[in-house]
Amino acid sequence: MDISKKIKQYISETEFKVTIVKGKIDVVNYHSIGHFDSNKIIVRYQDGNLIIKGENLVVSRLLHDEILITGKIKNIEIG
Repeated sequence: MDISKKIKQYISETEFKVTIVKGKIDVVNYHSIGHFDSNKIIVRYQDGNLIIKGENLVVSRLLHDEILITGKIKNIEIG
């Protein structure tokens, strides 16, 4: 695949994606935030909800299609 096709594919990405790294969760292409407090965040996407439970949860970055959540993450559920 040439570089222009890779760039176009990256820019037009619309698939819901979750990346988990110690203490951080990056969610791309979500629909809305259903609930938010320091112990639980619910992120809505096309097919359901992503429920993140923990302590000292903070939205570190909030864009129209991406959210970065940091804190002590204890549990992640997809429903």
